[in-house]
Amino acid sequence: MENRVIPRGMSEADAACYLGVSRSTLRQGRMDGGREKHAGSPIFVRLGRKIIYLRDDLDRWLESNRQMNRSVVAS
Repeated sequence: MENRVIPRGMSEADAACYLGVSRSTLRQGRMDGGREKHAGSPIFVRLGRKIIYLRDDLDRWLESNRQMNRSVVAS
């Protein structure tokens, strides 16, 4: 029987693909931090020069940036 390890973390490229954004969007988010009116970056882990994103953190970041469409006018 083969033991398969399911990785808990993702590279920047994999995280960008998972979120549907570019790698530069993630990089810019890390540089912008929590600036006003910016989504910022998902929480990440830095191991030396390597950046790792945990799937749970990516999901939480997506949920925290959900927006309701306020342009819908009630009739």
